Amino acid sequence: MGDVFRRQIVDLPEVIVPVVTEYQYPKLVCPCCQKGTRAELRPEHEHEIGERLTAAISYLIGSRKMTRRDAAATLQDLLGVDISVGSVQKAWEETADAVEAPYTELEQALPNEPVLNGDETGSRTNGEKRWVWVLCSSWFVFYHIASNRGVEVLVQLLGKAFAGILCSDRCPTYLSYHRGLAQFCWAHLQRTLKGIGEFASTPDAVHFARDMLSTVGRLFDLWYRFRGEAGSGEGLLTRSELIEQSVPIQQKICRLAAKFLDSDNREVRNLASAMYKHWDKLFTFIQQEGVEPTNNVSERALRLFVLIRKITYGNRSAKGEIALARLLTVTQTCKLQQRPLLNYLVTAVHCYRRRRPAPSLRPLQNQQS
Repeated sequence: MGDVFRRQIVDLPEVIVPVVTEYQYPKLVCPCCQKGTRAELRPEHEHEIGERLTAAISYLIGSRKMTRRDAAATLQDLLGVDISVGSVQKAWEETADAVEAPYTELEQALPNEPVLNGDETGSRTNGEKRWVWVLCSSWFVFYHIASNRGVEVLVQLLGKAFAGILCSDRCPTYLSYHRGLAQFCWAHLQRTLKGIGEFASTPDAVHFARDMLSTVGRLFDLWYRFRGEAGSGEGLLTRSELIEQSVPIQQKICRLAAKFLDSDNREVRNLASAMYKHWDKLFTFIQQEGVEPTNNVSERALRLFVLIRKITYGNRSAKGEIALARLLTVTQTCKLQQRPLLNYLVTAVHCYRRRRPAPSLRPLQNQQS
């Protein structure tokens, strides 16, 4: 008998029927006093939208970037759930309330993180200017919406002085706030150098961009070998070898910056001055474990919000700001930890309706320690 040829085809049922569960509270009459009585409505039965549907709505909005109307239409067309836009919004807000405790726990963990990457972008709430801040650690992503992008926001989130390493894109706010170890984003620096070289109008611009980019390229060749991403067949570098071999490259970058401090080209002079002045913030990633040479992790985290902003045109209330910050935090943290987001949201809503806090977003090993 020959081998059996198999082909499996995945499909959806013709009709997806939502589950409707009815809980009855009969009225009983006391045989003695003849007064009627009925049990109090249980907290988990107060809502007409079930836990999984509530969590699914928040998943569609926060993770799949749907508008409220799109979420309502999808539920109607695909699942046969007839739901209003107002009910969709209520489900979103309830889920945000459900994750208040784990969100607060992450906010309290920020000042104690050894390394944080930070970034911010503009937003609007009911037409008024806002700033969405994101701070990324090795195990969670935290969003916060504020009315400004000043130092006071970092003081609120990280305390008067942050003991860890703060990585950023050279925004003056971070420089004014942080006096400890820091890392500037080399992706931003390289883009600036390429722009200077591409639109060079003076010999200084040509030489500065060319020589600096070449030297920085050598530095990153070492970094890729250290990370095992070289692809050239060269052996991996240990941390001590990376430090040792990078020293002459670091010194050359410093000399190049010093050489062009008095350049007649304003862009060359400004960048050379910044690199020379903040020398200690260029090579922290060489020395310190857990520090990346770019700020890409926080930029990627902001991208989710930017896409939502383009779709929704911002928030309409302070409550909407809070809900967005909390649910984006949960969404991106679950993604970072490879934790099933929908399952977490279902559990959070389940706990909330029973007056219990949602489960922690700390990884298991962090909870045990």
